[in-house]
Amino acid sequence: MFEENFERKTIISKKKNLYKISPDFRGYLRKYAREVEIPVQYDDLTYYSSSVPLLDKNGVDTLWETVYYSQQDMKELYPSLTMVYALLKAEGNIKVMEHLRVDRVDYCTFGNSRPFRVRIINNFNDNYDYFYVKTADASRLYGLELEHILSPNRINYLEYKDSLIEEHIAGIPGDVFLKRHLEQEECNPTRIAKEFVKFNERCFVHLLGDMRAYNFVIDMTPDFDDMQYRIRAIDFDQQCYEGHRRIYLPQYFKENFPYVELCMKYMTPETVEQYKSEERAKIASRVMVSRYRLKDLMDIIAKDRISTDEKVDQLKMELSEHYKTKAFHLCTTMGEIVRTSLKVAVGSNNRNSH
Repeated sequence: MFEENFERKTIISKKKNLYKISPDFRGYLRKYAREVEIPVQYDDLTYYSSSVPLLDKNGVDTLWETVYYSQQDMKELYPSLTMVYALLKAEGNIKVMEHLRVDRVDYCTFGNSRPFRVRIINNFNDNYDYFYVKTADASRLYGLELEHILSPNRINYLEYKDSLIEEHIAGIPGDVFLKRHLEQEECNPTRIAKEFVKFNERCFVHLLGDMRAYNFVIDMTPDFDDMQYRIRAIDFDQQCYEGHRRIYLPQYFKENFPYVELCMKYMTPETVEQYKSEERAKIASRVMVSRYRLKDLMDIIAKDRISTDEKVDQLKMELSEHYKTKAFHLCTTMGEIVRTSLKVAVGSNNRNSH
């Protein structure tokens, strides 16, 4: 249950290794139209001339910096970034570029990916959108693919050479939601608790780690009689990398404790098990719908090395103990552990408590 062993410390590696995309994985990305030639690479954005801290509307430091380029660099870089946006959003239709321009480029030194965030603005109505430019780490791309296949969310991204282009995922950051929305009168704590249970289960089944509150967003949708909520991951850096089982369960992070409290307050153990079982059933349905694509991905990730042998050995032992099965014992890679996790947790609709 959620309250069980919550205070145990959850340890994440301070520095995650970056893994190159294998030839087989690159072939997969090409097959499913993820690999597209783009006119700008991650390294091109690193040659900025100056930067200033980016503050939010309340004057609080966001940990991002707005970066500036020389006039000559802007003339070359900004049209290329607009083309990247057209490739991401409109399959390269250059007509959409005529009324778009780059409004701002931000850079974040916090975290492993060190992303650039590009703000694109529509000249006709001043509406804006974002996309991200990151280093193409194999484990991160596996996380994006698994999220696309196994979650209710569609993920839009492009990869080319050593660069990754990610669509902005809209929503209220989980930590901001706790501060500004949780106590509002229209907030429905029972529905939020239900969604956290489902999100917790999805992350554990396909082993997406480090889902602290600032690594997911709350998508709020008004319904005819109430508000609907969905929790969406926005950081896929820790896809099946760590050896600790708890890292793949959002319930164990202290940043998420207010969400755990909601589950403990508004749900019975039987209700929690019901929602966990429902989520596993939905994942099983998605597996069937995308079984050929998922098989292609699993055949590749099972052979790939995207973590250390020590972490692989630790995770397979902890999952063996958790599920009370020897199915994980023969796993030698993180990919094999993910495949086994899907078979054990979804295939048998295992009802073990986390």
